[in-house]
Amino acid sequence: MDKNEAIKELLSRRVDEVIEKDHLGEALKSGKKLRVKLGIDPTSPDLHLGHAVVLQKMKEFENLGHQIVLIIGDFTAQIGDPSGRSETRKPLSPADIKKNMKEYLAQAGKVINVKKAEIFRNNDWFSKEGIAKMIELASATSIQQVLRRADFKKRLDNGNDVSLLEALYPVLQGYDSVKVRADVELGGSDQKFNLLMGRRIQRHFGMKEQDVLTVPLLEGTDGERKMSKSYGNYIGLADAPEDMFGKTMSVPDKLVHKYFTFCTAMAEADIKKLEKELGPRDLKMRLGFEIVKSYHGGKAAEKAADMWDKLFSKKDFSGNLQELKIPFPASVSGIVFRSGVKSKSEAWRLIQKGAVSINGVVKKDPREILQLKGGETLRIGKKNFFRIKIG
Repeated sequence: MDKNEAIKELLSRRVDEVIEKDHLGEALKSGKKLRVKLGIDPTSPDLHLGHAVVLQKMKEFENLGHQIVLIIGDFTAQIGDPSGRSETRKPLSPADIKKNMKEYLAQAGKVINVKKAEIFRNNDWFSKEGIAKMIELASATSIQQVLRRADFKKRLDNGNDVSLLEALYPVLQGYDSVKVRADVELGGSDQKFNLLMGRRIQRHFGMKEQDVLTVPLLEGTDGERKMSKSYGNYIGLADAPEDMFGKTMSVPDKLVHKYFTFCTAMAEADIKKLEKELGPRDLKMRLGFEIVKSYHGGKAAEKAADMWDKLFSKKDFSGNLQELKIPFPASVSGIVFRSGVKSKSEAWRLIQKGAVSINGVVKKDPREILQLKGGETLRIGKKNFFRIKIG
């Protein structure tokens, strides 16, 4: 692919909006080395395929020779990004944040070259510059403008609170763009307000305003809400190949095309060709293979596909499975607890992590009441399989 084609794809594939598109297009063609910023708050220990969509876009800038800048929001994570939230996030402690960010770079490194990236933690400046800087930043915008954003307005209309800290969040994210001298900032479509605030804060400090590129949000394996660990509907970049493949097989059919487009490097023409040639099951298996290959390599992808096919398609369990007798009806957490895990909280943790499936379908809601007939295959983690018996 030549440079012009690469630029065209960068500005169109997996893209929701570009502000200012013509300006960014000209900058990309000019030969200037742009500083391309992405900020991620360590609000959980896992990056997932939803994060990977914007990381892949960052990789495209990297491939064109631009300087990618990754900000780990260890300060802003104490507030939590309010974008798209219907209620205030629970504050995270410094210890939680430190634990969560431990593997972030290793996970991001599955997509971008972190050795060539500039890496910052925004606590490095916010903890040093103190209240005087906060006062200056607060004067850079108005409370009316902040409260005009759709998610805040919806909360207030519903009688729910918006904290002062949440109102400050987009201003703090905007200041990150000042500190790293960003020419471009990337984010999900729900981040648009925050990214535009970066332009406003840069203007306040007499800087040239960054261009903004947003990517669409990726729905999780439930097919409804955006992918998020808090919803238990995510496919983690650090998931084992077998778990990554199994979770992909639980993606609703209606999202398979989107997952091919957003989570693989496959060209659109090749995706459409596969859709004509393969049935729904085989198409989804190919999707699982491509996703696992991206993060674990071809051999691991083949092994994961073979294991899934053996267990859930051919029903070949290489011997008798341990029988697990359960009452009827039963909740997902109740079944997992009966399997021998050490506590009910551990059962919940495994379910919310996406490590539990029944007949290959990942179960994400611990409270879900299952209507089982018996004979189903329960999988917990990588290696624990049971045959369910009702009684």
